[in-house]
Amino acid sequence: MLKIDSHQHFWKYDPVEYDWIDDDMAVIRQDFMPVDLEPVLKTNGFDGCITVQSDQSEKENDFQLNNAKNNSFIKGVIGWVDLQSERVEERLGHYHQFEKMKGFRHILQGELQRDFMLRPYFLNGISLLKKYGYTYDVLIFPDQLNYVADFVSRFPNQPFVIDHIAKPGIKNNEINTWKKNISALGKFENVFCKVSGMVTEANWKTWKPTDFYPYIDVVVETFGMDRLMFGSDWPVCNVAANYKQVVTITENYFATFSKNEQQKFFRENALRFYNIPTP
Repeated sequence: MLKIDSHQHFWKYDPVEYDWIDDDMAVIRQDFMPVDLEPVLKTNGFDGCITVQSDQSEKENDFQLNNAKNNSFIKGVIGWVDLQSERVEERLGHYHQFEKMKGFRHILQGELQRDFMLRPYFLNGISLLKKYGYTYDVLIFPDQLNYVADFVSRFPNQPFVIDHIAKPGIKNNEINTWKKNISALGKFENVFCKVSGMVTEANWKTWKPTDFYPYIDVVVETFGMDRLMFGSDWPVCNVAANYKQVVTITENYFATFSKNEQQKFFRENALRFYNIPTP
């Protein structure tokens, strides 16, 4: 079974644009390009990936779309547009010409206003995505989960996906409040979840595979096997684990699930969510 990585990044490292990469993350203070990822994907049995923005600019869109144009294994791009702009529909229309532009993301986790997603102008931008067939990746910290049910309930036909299982505090075994809030999203059938980004929320040096199992239990119970997808969060994951280690955590967890369920998690759900044609 060939697999799809639903969440990874490329960048040409710049200390100003990527100022979030602090000294503790020095291992990823370098360029990460398609030529670096392609052999890693092949070694681990993946034939494609979804590239997600890491810089909030339209320059980033051009960079990622060019990567996708020149590399067939990049199946889709999640870009960025100013969803609050009066020109947002014009920009969405512009990107509609690019088949590999699949959706958009805003770095909500970094906003001082924790319910930023409920701003009227932001909601207006979200309301236009479905018209152009775009998805939306929800990048938040656990304290923002309180607002997500209100947010997604306004757009029942808009495909949403929660990035990185909403970044629970795995390092400190924080699960109860996160569990209550993420479980509330299960009733929204248009909301998916990426099992990604977990290793960087754990203790980078001492994590064990079983540290993640209680959190995966929750999202399996909440979203079922039709709305979960694998993501590596490469190269960010490298601060805590290599690609193979990240894959192995989920392979081992889902080893007792049916082949059909494993195929949904590692491939089919990502293809369906991001509307990627299969050969």
